[in-house]
Amino acid sequence: MPRLTLTFLCISSYFKGAEFLRACKRAGCTVFLLTSKKLENKPWPRDHVDEFFYMEEDENGQWNMNDAIAGLAHVMRNRRVDRIVALDDFDVEKAALLREHFRIPGMGQTTARYFRDKLAMRMKAAEAGINVPPFCALFTDNVIHHYTQTVAPPWVVKPRSEASATGIKKVHNADQLWEVLNKLGEKRHHYLVEQFKPGDVYHVDALTVGGKVVFDWCSRYLSTPMEVAHGGGIFRSVTVPFRSESEKALKKLNGQVMNAFGMKYSASHTEIIHAKEDGQLYFLETASRVGGANLAEMVEAASGINLWREWANIEVAMAKTDAYTLPEVSKMHSGIIISLCRYENPDVSSFTDSEIVWRISEPHHVGFIVKSTVRDRVLELLDGYADRIFKDYHASAPAPDKPAY
Repeated sequence: MPRLTLTFLCISSYFKGAEFLRACKRAGCTVFLLTSKKLENKPWPRDHVDEFFYMEEDENGQWNMNDAIAGLAHVMRNRRVDRIVALDDFDVEKAALLREHFRIPGMGQTTARYFRDKLAMRMKAAEAGINVPPFCALFTDNVIHHYTQTVAPPWVVKPRSEASATGIKKVHNADQLWEVLNKLGEKRHHYLVEQFKPGDVYHVDALTVGGKVVFDWCSRYLSTPMEVAHGGGIFRSVTVPFRSESEKALKKLNGQVMNAFGMKYSASHTEIIHAKEDGQLYFLETASRVGGANLAEMVEAASGINLWREWANIEVAMAKTDAYTLPEVSKMHSGIIISLCRYENPDVSSFTDSEIVWRISEPHHVGFIVKSTVRDRVLELLDGYADRIFKDYHASAPAPDKPAY
């Protein structure tokens, strides 16, 4: 008896995940996409999406999830939905809520919190014995006071459910901290405070199947997202040396995080800091999705693994209870550099190195991905490009002051 065609409902409140949609359709699935009405005219791969559904955003850019539930209930009267996948970090909780309500297999709301809520993920990591910077919830005044008396500054106040460096504030003493908290007012429970630990920040982009990490690629930010957002810098990242002690330690810590957080199958993007003060690795945050800022393209350039495509293949295999096989992995070094640009459509024809494998095409941006068998060559190119871009192209914009709630 032939199997029923599986139907995937993909959720994305940002324009991303085109290769995921294509891979789902190529695997023989029916593909629905739920996105924001304002993204209706984006160049989605329409020949790989069977039906689009749209949500209006409120003044804070949020969806009314009661409306989303009601809409999906109407759809499901005559169309079954087998799996729900969030393609962006901001949609992880939406997908979990819909799965819970309609009893669709996949990550529920409690587990989703560990991959979305920075307070929940820190508490879970600490509970599992994983190093995290000393942190504190912002619920109770005397607990916060005790924290300021026992944990040395500087500290950073972070939103619990934002992506990248949005809404982060760095403070250097208790008076500054209370000033920030007073400005947050009734919204402070959406934030946490943690000790700022200077150091090198790494990211591990991974795929998990059956509770086991089957692919993990380690890279180091040369300019961290926080430095770029708050200092107007140029975003850069590079592959970690293969078989190095750093790579081994990063992979081990990422595996511990995935195990502690109950990851069964998905793509993930985990950030880890190597603190200068004590030389220890500290878990910063993770997400059950493909990394942003074109890091997926950087990983693919070096490894040959398209994270979006393989994530889709994993989701389909798990839904069909089939075995999943990772394609052969290459071992090249790659690096990425991206900057805001003072020109809408910059002329970058002078960048002619043969190692360039990707160029950004967004207005007011300049950026490249390079790859080589020699890591030092990648670093040489990134350093040289950073100097040229800063001199001839670079522009900066103020970091978002705070998220909307």
